[in-house]
Amino acid sequence: FETLYRREVGRVYALCLRMTADQVRARELTQSVFVRAWDRLGSFRGEAQLSSWLHRIAVNEVLIEARSDRRRRARVVLAEDETVESAGAISDAPAYSGVTLPVDTESRIDLERAIAMLPPGARTVFVLHDIEGYRHEEISRMTGSAEGTLRAQLHRARKLLMEALSR
Repeated sequence: FETLYRREVGRVYALCLRMTADQVRARELTQSVFVRAWDRLGSFRGEAQLSSWLHRIAVNEVLIEARSDRRRRARVVLAEDETVESAGAISDAPAYSGVTLPVDTESRIDLERAIAMLPPGARTVFVLHDIEGYRHEEISRMTGSAEGTLRAQLHRARKLLMEALSR
């Protein structure tokens, strides 16, 4: 397990960081992923690679944490928070494809910053679809969101990224 941890911790952390845009949460989630993997190691059936299984645990941990965080915030919403929440609402727009990730370090850093600035829903869909390669129906099952909503969020994420990177 230590070998698995050392080999995969960087990828798991990078995924958690991309999905949360928060270094502290990403570190906590990375730890949680490996604790969960340790607990479930006996249930690994070998039908997929161990790294793929671990990746799926990481995605699930991030989504579970995001759902519980939303529920927590929904229970206690202050009046000034409602205006901030509504300002980050997701628009409904048709999706398009064709995002190419940069090769040079400076552009990659700019892209990571731009991804971190995306609204949470758009960021999650962008990371899962365009970076991690999940299909819309898979993301729909993971998040519980409709495919049309996910397509709209992905379109918005790409649009916001293009705007941020063109500045």
